[in-house]
Amino acid sequence: MKRNALARYADSITMPDLRVSPTARLTQGQIKTDVLSGLTVALALVPEAVAFAFVAGVHPLVGLYAAFLVGLVTAIFGGRPGMISGATGALAVVMVALVAEHGVEYLFATVVLMGILQLIAGALHWGKFIRLVPHPVMLGFVNGLAIVIFLAQLTQFKDPESATGAYLGGMDLWLMLGLVALTMLVIWGLPKLTKIVPAPLAGIAVTAVVVILFGLDTPRVGDMASIEGGFPAFHIPAVPFDMETLQIILPYAVILAAIGLIESLLTLNLVGEMTGQRGGASQECMAQGAANVLTGFFGGMGGCAMIGQSMINVKSGGRTRIAGIVAAMFLLSFILVASPLIELIPLAALVGVMFMVVIGTFAWNSLRILFKVPLTDAFVIVLVTVVTVYEDLAVAVVVGVIVSALAYAWNNARRIHAKTYTTPEGAKVYQVQGPLFFGSSDGFIELFQVEDDPSLVVVDFADSRVVDQSALQAIEAVAAKYDALGKQVQLRHLSRDCHRLLSKAGHLMIDSDDDPDYEVAVDYGVRTGILGGH
Repeated sequence: MKRNALARYADSITMPDLRVSPTARLTQGQIKTDVLSGLTVALALVPEAVAFAFVAGVHPLVGLYAAFLVGLVTAIFGGRPGMISGATGALAVVMVALVAEHGVEYLFATVVLMGILQLIAGALHWGKFIRLVPHPVMLGFVNGLAIVIFLAQLTQFKDPESATGAYLGGMDLWLMLGLVALTMLVIWGLPKLTKIVPAPLAGIAVTAVVVILFGLDTPRVGDMASIEGGFPAFHIPAVPFDMETLQIILPYAVILAAIGLIESLLTLNLVGEMTGQRGGASQECMAQGAANVLTGFFGGMGGCAMIGQSMINVKSGGRTRIAGIVAAMFLLSFILVASPLIELIPLAALVGVMFMVVIGTFAWNSLRILFKVPLTDAFVIVLVTVVTVYEDLAVAVVVGVIVSALAYAWNNARRIHAKTYTTPEGAKVYQVQGPLFFGSSDGFIELFQVEDDPSLVVVDFADSRVVDQSALQAIEAVAAKYDALGKQVQLRHLSRDCHRLLSKAGHLMIDSDDDPDYEVAVDYGVRTGILGGH
């Protein structure tokens, strides 16, 4: 008996390998690098989680708990070692309307449902459809996300004591810029001297020491909000369990699940390109779903993969699951015991780290190739970048895929043509070349000279494929025109999938003596009146 998709997935699950791949050696040096990389990521996660919590309109601890729980679960069970997950801005902007209208308890319920939907997507292996995302869309995705990360850092330049949210000015601004530049300089220069310590961690440490030793008055993590708290407690969302609640949270859950999976799977591909890994899409979907279900029951705002933190981890040398696990545990320790120390870190140091992430994330080569690639691909790169910045990632990717698909369909529609010759028996043969589908069906019909053709016409599909219902309709329309003049049409060299499609529709008139099952070279008659003329 055929097992269901969930059972097949359960059978394929193995305990997570802490290494980057089954052949990688988990050396003492790699463990040290992963631990230090995890610490760097944890430090960068704090202001991001707090900021995204503010965007969603919830308490900072709600964002920090999400960063800890989502980061821990996905680090252990995710599809790509080296990826970092947590609370993200792409999800926060969707959550804000729900929180404002219905409260934070409905957000927790939504996050649980979001996780369930992601588990379903993973069990059904929907993650494989990320393969349909073209490379121009990926370039637009990373470019747009780099710009979004850059713009998000500008909020750190606001005066924490200003009630109107005014930006820093005068010496305060120059001090902030100087500290940012110092951090970036350390990150850029240290790898040229040594790689013992991850450059981003060294940049944060150097800038923090300078600020603390000289008592410089500059915004610090503690100026945003206190990150002190307790261990996240189990909490069932306090919402009515009825259809009205479902109607409220389901639309948000669907959108959040889609955005979370799209961002996670694109980050999965990006990290995979940098580390030489493949696969893991369905496993990542399952891990994201499980993480969000757990987070919803422990007072977190949910999350997904974070490209910025993932880039910090990979470029700091983090290659195994240890880095993500350590990052999550460090983050928890910050909440429980180390908040007074973490709150002393200058925001300028973390902004400097993120600015270096922006520089490393943006696909600078895409600017060079814009005038070398096809015009439609260049347009898609720019379009996805702009939509990512002004709308959100999910919309940008969907728009990019649709435009790319339409461009592909148009290009293939123009490929349909035919070579003709006449056999010794007097039949005219049309050798069709190019795919026959909805985009090329009209062009296919226009290939035939019905009035001038002989009584027998053979349509040879050796260099073509019959793809969809529009193609079937076009074949029937051509056959009907010949039939009206008392002429016969036969189909030759149908591939097995084309034969199956036409047989199912009832278009093939098969002589059982000639073709008891299926033969490529047999000439098939065409039955008309199956689909009608509309």
